Amino acid sequence: MSLIDKALLVQLNISQWTARKYDKKASRKVAEEFHSYIDQGRYNKALLPMNGLLDRVHKKTTLIRTKFYTNTSPWGIEGTFMLSSKNYLSFTNEFRKEKGEWQYLVDDFLNNYDDLRQDAQRVLGQLYNEADYPSQDMLARKFSMDLAIFPVPSTDFRVAIGDEELAEIQKDVERRVMDAQNHAMQDLWDRLYKQVEHMTEKLSDPKAIFRDSMVENARELCSLLPRLNFTDDPNLENLRQQVEANIARHHPDALRNDPDLRQDTAAEATAIMEKMKTFMGV
Repeated sequence: MSLIDKALLVQLNISQWTARKYDKKASRKVAEEFHSYIDQGRYNKALLPMNGLLDRVHKKTTLIRTKFYTNTSPWGIEGTFMLSSKNYLSFTNEFRKEKGEWQYLVDDFLNNYDDLRQDAQRVLGQLYNEADYPSQDMLARKFSMDLAIFPVPSTDFRVAIGDEELAEIQKDVERRVMDAQNHAMQDLWDRLYKQVEHMTEKLSDPKAIFRDSMVENARELCSLLPRLNFTDDPNLENLRQQVEANIARHHPDALRNDPDLRQDTAAEATAIMEKMKTFMGV
């Protein structure tokens, strides 16, 4: 089975209003007060200070981007990522849910925009400039979210070029697809290795402080990797199972309060790291 049957290419495009503006007049006044050149600093003002509604949109955007990067692997072209076919339904269902919540937050912000602008006028004082604020219709067009999905390129070029040129293009595409596949799988190995390495460092030091998220992140990664392992790499799956069974299964409090368990788990993590180095060529 080729990569065309195992993965899809995806692009996430999100636009949103930042509600921040470079104020030339304020920058000039600051430069004059401190006797410096105006290009030595920039005064960027918040157009809607003390506004939580737009902050909620920005935080949801960050969450959606984080989930997108977590569920995909780099393809090699900026902005384009590889989504495993095994992870397609799970990821797209979660994306639709998050996008719906994002749109609700955007609508809530837009519905309160006029009131927020009036509040800004009172708070900003002389920094307030009516020209900085788009109309509600224009503002609504600044928010958009789209997930574009494409097939992985094949070598079936139906174009009117010579056989020799066609063969060269086919070989180049095959090479690029294989490079992207290897890079994507290396990315999965790196994710698991870094997680185990982090746990090894924390657990090996009896005095080191760690958060519950250290173990929770390891569990989440172990749960996700089978859907990302589009080549069904048996070595990656075997080591994932070892991490899940020997490291991630312990409760964070148990690792904190039981020195022997902590030491044994650190030893397990170290052993797994050494095995991973063999396969990764580290």
